[in-house]
Amino acid sequence: MLSPETHIDGRLSRKRVLRAVASLELLKGVAGILLGVTATLLVHKDTWVIAESLLAIFHINTDQRWALMFLDFADNLTDGRLWAAAELAFVYSALRFAEGYGLWKQRIWAEWLAFASGMLLVPLEIRALLREVTLLRAAVFLLNIAVILYMFFLLREGRRMREQAEIDSLKPRPPSGSTGHDAGSK
Repeated sequence: MLSPETHIDGRLSRKRVLRAVASLELLKGVAGILLGVTATLLVHKDTWVIAESLLAIFHINTDQRWALMFLDFADNLTDGRLWAAAELAFVYSALRFAEGYGLWKQRIWAEWLAFASGMLLVPLEIRALLREVTLLRAAVFLLNIAVILYMFFLLREGRRMREQAEIDSLKPRPPSGSTGHDAGSK
């Protein structure tokens, strides 16, 4: 059995890691809000002109392959697609804020949510890595795997602790007021 100090240190480190993951989720939520607001602001605007202006501001040659792809993407944006992107970004943000809050408060439902949402992203991340391995994609993938494994560990540990508590509750307890000494030994 663990000493009380080890048990307290374990809970403190668990709380710190959960809060670090919660902070990451809250940052993702803020990024989703910014993306949603940006998509909303682009509705009824000429996105191609805005994209061309951005390239000019950053002194990027429009003859480059990815600059042309960016301009084509901007040209194909419609108001309907922008509204859909905004709605999706706001729903994503709500999910990330809920997950971040729950992890910050050390709620089991948030651990399940983090585990499930992380697992849903794995196929997309693998697909992106198969297209092209970049440092950013690899880092995102490894970070997501680390979060998934940690949530799995917490969920398994929590289940084990609940089962142990149930077993302990079924064990007979000594009568209250008993000191464990024989009354006739005085």
